[in-house]
Amino acid sequence: MRLGVFVNPRKADVVAAFGRVREAFEKRGWEVVLDQEGGEAVGYPGVEKFWQGADLVISIGGDGTFLETLHRMGGCPCPVAGVNIGHLGFLTACQDEEVDQLAQVVTAGEHLEIERAMLRVRMREEGGSEHEFLALNEVVLMRGETGRLVSLEAWVDGELLNEYRADGLIVATPTGSTAYSLAAGGPLVGPRAEVMVITPICPHTLSGRPLVLGDDSRIELAPSGDNPEPILFTVDGRQILRVAPESTVEVDKAPAPLRVVRLPGHSFYETLRKKLSWSGGGL
Repeated sequence: MRLGVFVNPRKADVVAAFGRVREAFEKRGWEVVLDQEGGEAVGYPGVEKFWQGADLVISIGGDGTFLETLHRMGGCPCPVAGVNIGHLGFLTACQDEEVDQLAQVVTAGEHLEIERAMLRVRMREEGGSEHEFLALNEVVLMRGETGRLVSLEAWVDGELLNEYRADGLIVATPTGSTAYSLAAGGPLVGPRAEVMVITPICPHTLSGRPLVLGDDSRIELAPSGDNPEPILFTVDGRQILRVAPESTVEVDKAPAPLRVVRLPGHSFYETLRKKLSWSGGGL
């Protein structure tokens, strides 16, 4: 079996962490292939397309590294597991010290594989060109370098929803509901809920509230009114483009979900309790 690995070269413990991943999987008969940039950081031969032909891809870092791994893979259907270094991550399968257990259960086929819905995002520019992206967490339209509010129209299934005056607007998946959307006042959503969330960022009026929609909805976003400068557009915090006045952004559910590998006994709700410092007693 073949393991593709992507590492965050800026993490202090990445050399030791990669060594543990490599040892745990190689002793169980896996071929380990590392990304090129990571290979230079840890002193191991790397390739550009580390995911090609892989039975599993592992990211070593945190949630940001996990998202960067997906971006590099470009929609490859291979299952992905995250090995977390440092703070607890929402997206990662295990902590660094649990790598041997991860290798054991994956090799034996005893791991959990969870489907996470993704967004398909199309940005159509006024000149006719089109850019398409996949997002696991969210797509964001937000103000640029100045502190001025932006005006954005949101349409759902061809019907005008609202014209927002705000710092920006987020369209998030259930996975993304624990990220930027949560910080902007959006709701927490269970990972199996078949929904999308529209969350305004610091809206100008108190009536600008988050909205939960079915994930079969088609959302269109476009600049409206007099925006003093182009609006910025990001997908999972990665791609940054400028949205010109006549451009539109269309968001719907991606045709295929992401396959996320987790250890048995690790759940979303356990992570939520730890990450948000929730507590409670037995029933």
